[in-house]
Amino acid sequence: MTELAPLITLNDGHSLPAVGFGTYPLRGEDGAEAIASAIRTGYRGLDTAFNYDNEGAVGEGIRRGGVPRDDLIVTSKLPGRYHGRADAAAAIRESLWRTGLDHLDLYLIHWPNPSVGRYVEAWEALVHAREQGLVRSIGVSNFTPGQLEEIIAATGVTPAVNQIELHPYFPQVELRAANAALGIVTEAWSPLGKGNAPYEEEPVAAAARAHGVTPAQAILRWHVQLGSVPIPKSATPSRQAENLDVFGFELTEAEVAAITALSKPDGRLFGGDPETHEEQ
Repeated sequence: MTELAPLITLNDGHSLPAVGFGTYPLRGEDGAEAIASAIRTGYRGLDTAFNYDNEGAVGEGIRRGGVPRDDLIVTSKLPGRYHGRADAAAAIRESLWRTGLDHLDLYLIHWPNPSVGRYVEAWEALVHAREQGLVRSIGVSNFTPGQLEEIIAATGVTPAVNQIELHPYFPQVELRAANAALGIVTEAWSPLGKGNAPYEEEPVAAAARAHGVTPAQAILRWHVQLGSVPIPKSATPSRQAENLDVFGFELTEAEVAAITALSKPDGRLFGGDPETHEEQ
């Protein structure tokens, strides 16, 4: 088993591993086994969503993983179509039923769905679910600073996490700073850039050579040193172990800055509704 990722303390006192495991699009028997493999490898944070249609596979992977439930931090997400209070409550209970769990450790609004504009109501539903013990920590995904301020002003409750697209081509400097100012941990979806992965960019390749690691490890270490929590995904056990093995070296400040400087104006992988891409 690879060394466990250190834990980051959230603003509500609960914890989150500094590197998590993304589960989209792992489904069915193969998906359950890949998730169990990740747990056996050393991952303790698992990220799923209602829209990924794999919460059942995640639950089965947990049962096969051989690790006590209380040692795992399981995240799921509320779809935009269920932002009404009653709908949100039903979706959370459905996620619990699908996973076979009695609570979720972190539950996020998948995205603000601004054309509908009910994200404040959705946030109120998550606050209530936390009070009921259905979820332990609550947060959001793909929220702007203005949207964060709005839900905090409405409820007095600050999200523990804002999960956003974040990779070397889209380093989200301003949004990361806004999250940090509010005491919100930034999580990174698509942390390696997926098909747009900058493995051959010289700052990434040079850092990998300097530390005797792969380009993917150099990028994931860049995330860790930025203070963001990457959630890479892989069904391959060797790659799962590689992605978690990023705590035995440290990039220099110059290496971190050079990778951040790869930012591109068109660096986003997607525009529009991130839910519809089911990207992780």
